[in-house]
Amino acid sequence: MQHMNDLFSDGDVLENIVMPDADVSFASKFNLPGDSSQILQKLISTVPWRAEKVTVWGKKFDQPRLIAWYGDEGKSYTYSGIHMDPNPWTSDLLDIKLAIEALVGVVFNSALLNYYRDERDSMGFHSDDEKELGPQPIIASLSLGEERTFVFKHKRLEGVKPKKIKLASGSLLVMKGDTQKNWKHGIEKESEPCGPRVNLTFRRIFHDLKTKRAVAT
Repeated sequence: MQHMNDLFSDGDVLENIVMPDADVSFASKFNLPGDSSQILQKLISTVPWRAEKVTVWGKKFDQPRLIAWYGDEGKSYTYSGIHMDPNPWTSDLLDIKLAIEALVGVVFNSALLNYYRDERDSMGFHSDDEKELGPQPIIASLSLGEERTFVFKHKRLEGVKPKKIKLASGSLLVMKGDTQKNWKHGIEKESEPCGPRVNLTFRRIFHDLKTKRAVAT
């Protein structure tokens, strides 16, 4: 019988991760259209990264990572008091987007890029559950660079243990269905020094017909 880890040997295989009230799949090795280390360094050096403050419960805090927003024309993005108009797709990002779309079977119109500079950068626990992402958001998250631990926490079931997933460079995590409704996710700071990581989260933004504004986290 073929071992589960062997399923990932050739890349581009999404394996379901068993979690209650969720639809999560993972490929430990996604076949990128290029060398992962070269793509990482190019993103770090050429993306117009932004350092922002987020508003949480009426208070402003420094966001512990750098961000950038790319997307189709008009797909603006607002979360926690931060508003971003999309940068136009680069040829490299389009190549990556098309490769992920072919595997996932979804056409994405936007991507939030996160730059974790070292072990001090992190992502607080949250759910991507805004109406503008649709009733069952589909988010494909590609990791490049230093491995970090992605943690899921169920919102209501106290008996369900957090689910931790090691996101190595070139891995792809896909969240669908009721995942955002039932789970929070985040990336905590590391206790030991670590190098940079860039995370590309491809998604679909559905604009509110009245306000023409997209909101997501």
